[in-house]
Amino acid sequence: MKSRTIRIAALVAAASLFIAACGSDDDADTATTEAASGSEPAATEPAGTEPAGTEAPAGTEAPAGTDAAASDTTADSGAAATGDVVAIEADGDFNALLLPKCTGNAVFDQANEGAIEAAGELGAADPQFSAPASCADTTGQIEFVTNAVTQGVDAIMISNNAGDQVQTAVDDADAAGIPVVAWDSPIPSGQGEDLFVAQVDFDETGVVMADMALNILGDDGGQFAILSATPDAANQNAWIAAMEEALTSDPKYASLELVDTVYGNDDADESYNQALALVDSNPDLELIMAPTTVGIAAAAKAMQDEGLCETVKVSGLGLPDEMRDFTTAGCAPEFALWSFVDLGYLTYYAAYGIAKGQIEAAEGTSFEAGRMGEYTIEKDPTRDNGLRIVMGPFSVYNADNL
Repeated sequence: MKSRTIRIAALVAAASLFIAACGSDDDADTATTEAASGSEPAATEPAGTEPAGTEAPAGTEAPAGTDAAASDTTADSGAAATGDVVAIEADGDFNALLLPKCTGNAVFDQANEGAIEAAGELGAADPQFSAPASCADTTGQIEFVTNAVTQGVDAIMISNNAGDQVQTAVDDADAAGIPVVAWDSPIPSGQGEDLFVAQVDFDETGVVMADMALNILGDDGGQFAILSATPDAANQNAWIAAMEEALTSDPKYASLELVDTVYGNDDADESYNQALALVDSNPDLELIMAPTTVGIAAAAKAMQDEGLCETVKVSGLGLPDEMRDFTTAGCAPEFALWSFVDLGYLTYYAAYGIAKGQIEAAEGTSFEAGRMGEYTIEKDPTRDNGLRIVMGPFSVYNADNL
């Protein structure tokens, strides 16, 4: 009896082993199928593989077995991991303010054209395009920023003409969760500003102007003066400072003598009169350098009207269409600029991406802005604080390429 019982137990044990073995094969086949189809549980994916622009739903917990630190990093970023290139894509309505220094300026109208182009590509509304009527009203932008915060816009894109005076209004926008993207002219402190879209490297601008002055005046050099926009324009001030640094640090510019800096407030008539006043007060003046499209055109016209183009040349940053006649006439032999259409286009894309949470305003973030291609956010070396992208490039114009 005992022998029979043992044989029966042995048979039962063998049957159990056979059934278990069959079950293991089925589980292995299932696991293999899941892996091949890409349905492996998220817990086994390496950190940082979240799709670009995808944000983890609020309150979602990491699956069991997921590395907590990796999960927190992805969720907190609100956008693709640093190092990934995010293609900014259409994502619903977008109400933004494009705030230039003033209205009635051709370059700012061109920037608006670029922003409208970008809005069309992203299926969003054209930006509100408004600003003080005169660039001489250096504090007028403060009211526009304040009103935009009250309206609850999705983003503010500002070419700062108020210097540090706009800081409180920008801080209010930041406190309200409204992204502030500066373009053309930044917030000096960098505080409250998410990103600055720089048209070119500001230090490079100073060197380009110094090189043009040397090309026009020749190795013997001579006296020149600067006709700028407004005293509070952060971009012009930075360009002038960079030029002064180049003049003092590089011996090749030793023959150039900067004798005066004046301001025409980006008003054609005032700039015209300031240019003539420079000539009257500096009898040995040979060049007026104007890092403003309004100023350079006004100065060139003043020299042409007074028959002074043979003795006092004009250079700086100007629009080709406005400067062509002055250049061919010899009044403005050489000048430079970049595309303001592209600047407005890139600014809109950047503001849209930040406001929609598709990109993070952080050093190392890379994104693709439509036809403009890829950009990477970096620390702004021209300010103690602040982030920037640099659009570029410079184009230098003369009679040969106009």
